[in-house]
Amino acid sequence: MRQDYRKFQERDAEVWVVGPEDRQAFEQYWQKEQLPFVGLPDPEHRVANLYGQEVTLLKLGRMPALVIIDKKGRVGYQYYGKAMWDIPPNDEILALLEDLNQAEAIENSNK
Repeated sequence: MRQDYRKFQERDAEVWVVGPEDRQAFEQYWQKEQLPFVGLPDPEHRVANLYGQEVTLLKLGRMPALVIIDKKGRVGYQYYGKAMWDIPPNDEILALLEDLNQAEAIENSNK
């Protein structure tokens, strides 16, 4: 997502990464990698649980999850991976954002 971050911003989206590490570990990683988007530590799995992200020790922790939330706070899309490598490609996510933005524009024009 780092490589395509500007493309996400062009689609009026903000990327938030929620991870199981504590605040200190998250800050260190974010600074080391110079990530341009928001990182949210969630060591107690509160956010993961709110969005139904699977946490399993048999598969080495959290399974990937992607949730797109629109400007009104509604879930516009959700994807739950079955393995650590199971993540939708950026092009697919960017296309979804375009579709959601178009749908929102139509919804707003019908008011």
